[in-house]
Amino acid sequence: MAKNQETESPSINLLGAGTIVKGNITANGDMRIDGTLIGSILSKGKVVVGNTGIVEGEITCQNADISGNIKAQISVTELLTLKSSSRLVGDIKTNKLAIEPGAMFTGSCKMESIGIKDIPPPPVHEPAKIKETTAP
Repeated sequence: MAKNQETESPSINLLGAGTIVKGNITANGDMRIDGTLIGSILSKGKVVVGNTGIVEGEITCQNADISGNIKAQISVTELLTLKSSSRLVGDIKTNKLAIEPGAMFTGSCKMESIGIKDIPPPPVHEPAKIKETTAP
């Protein structure tokens, strides 16, 4: 019986330690990198870079846990976690950022949450005027 691709659960993809890939990876599911990737990752799921993982290029995903060495631009729609063993050189764009003590990060970070820009500033009220009275 053939299964519809839309009803199947996304798979977990693994780039093992000692493996080197030069190119771009697009994944519908989660991705774990324990080897070396020189290129970009586009994942609809979570990207995990293990202690032995190295990425040089770009990472775009929903969530990411980084423990290895990264020289990349990272764009995460939800939560980016930099573990204590992580070494990141590059720019970050994310909604939420968690950095463990010991993690190293060099670059810029832009945090945006959808809808924040649409909230109007509070109204400015003028101070109430005090009516002066004279004593009789």
